[in-house]
Amino acid sequence: MLKVHSRCDLACDHCYVYEHADQSWRGRPMVMDARTVAAVAERIAEHAATHRLRRVSVVLHGGEPLLLGPDRMRQVLAVLRRRITPVSHLDLLMQSNGVRLSEPYCDLFAEYDVRVGISLDGDRAANDRHRRFANGASSHPQVLRGIGLLRTPAYRRLFAGILCTVDVRNDPIAVYEALRAVRPPRLDLLLPHATWANPPYRPAGRATPYADWLLAVHERWTADGRPMPIRLFDSLRSTAAGGHSGSEWVGLDPADLVVVETDGTWEQVDSLKTAYDGAAATGLSVFTHTVDEVSRLPEIALRQTGLAGLSAQCRTCPVVTQCGGGLFAHRYRESNGFDNPSAYCADLKELIVSLSARHDVEPPVTAPVDQDGTDLPDGLLDRIAAGRTDADAVRFLAESQLAITRAMLVEVADGTPVTERTGWEALVRLDREAPDAVEETLRHPYVRVWAVDARRQLGTDSAAAAQLSCVG
Repeated sequence: MLKVHSRCDLACDHCYVYEHADQSWRGRPMVMDARTVAAVAERIAEHAATHRLRRVSVVLHGGEPLLLGPDRMRQVLAVLRRRITPVSHLDLLMQSNGVRLSEPYCDLFAEYDVRVGISLDGDRAANDRHRRFANGASSHPQVLRGIGLLRTPAYRRLFAGILCTVDVRNDPIAVYEALRAVRPPRLDLLLPHATWANPPYRPAGRATPYADWLLAVHERWTADGRPMPIRLFDSLRSTAAGGHSGSEWVGLDPADLVVVETDGTWEQVDSLKTAYDGAAATGLSVFTHTVDEVSRLPEIALRQTGLAGLSAQCRTCPVVTQCGGGLFAHRYRESNGFDNPSAYCADLKELIVSLSARHDVEPPVTAPVDQDGTDLPDGLLDRIAAGRTDADAVRFLAESQLAITRAMLVEVADGTPVTERTGWEALVRLDREAPDAVEETLRHPYVRVWAVDARRQLGTDSAAAAQLSCVG
């Protein structure tokens, strides 16, 4: 995560960067300069080459990264692409409040293949509870305008999803409906940052208000046929079956994120800024230290040890493999640091137990995702089958023939009885452990022929099946 700009054009009162314990932003440069960007790119490329990484992800963050302006943003993207792409596949993402998103920016992001996530807390009333300008004015219309740009055909492939911070004073269904209405490709529901030293807001008389809020959303989302992925719910379904969470919020996956501040200093995950002043600091810099040196720091190594890195109370909890102790920052207590359960412990346990009682424990078993990280836009397979060569279809066919086979395998997996999915689960594991072997196998033309036949037998076939069997 690169902090390319350390200021923001909003004044959100729940922001962990500006409103919580760590105020180190005040002493840092406002903008990451060209020398620092070059050093960051060199360190990432060095690390990818040393460990033969097939892909790396870089998230442009802030503050608000769009405050860079298009020209400076282009310079950053050009350096990253030029130095890292020859070594490893580079996934570029950006997290933004969306206020300054424009057509020139979207054209730039399309040129450099940058996927954009937007922060939005729901309808206008919910969003304006926290996400306002410094003068108190609403940011909601500007954010919706930015999302509207990302939803246009020219830019839809850039839309990475929405981050929504939960506030239990907001109506959960109203928030869900507002977010669903903008059709995000995925949705993250985040608990507001809190610790045992600064506990989360809880309405009087309610023991687990955050679980109650999330369960209300889950019920409506399920009734609607789960129109978009919601990462928290999908993570809990996956971990219930022993799979990966794909998230630092729950589960026991090892931490794999490091932050570079505007001055080039390495830091731990940003959320630690909610604990105490200096909690995220490492004392290391991109100018003097490699990624390997950062990863060996005890504070970071601890978060890669799974169950062993949790408190004694967490290790004996029956839902620990799903909860994973919650977000690391939320475990902080002044008396003993992070050797505690999450400040949301009761809510997480209630959420997990309630979802299990609702039998929402079957993992979303799928064939491995496409290797270039591309998400399949809604209805893409049917559009290709119908001969429609819109921008999404052309890009998809040009860049990832393999993804077509994978997409069909997803449909076959989804239609296979749970009792017969052992092979699919093994394939998913193998794709993580030996991706080259899986890719070589899936490129064989007989795999696609088999997938087409299997889709027909499962009743999931459409005109797309016959058409896709001949593509490529």
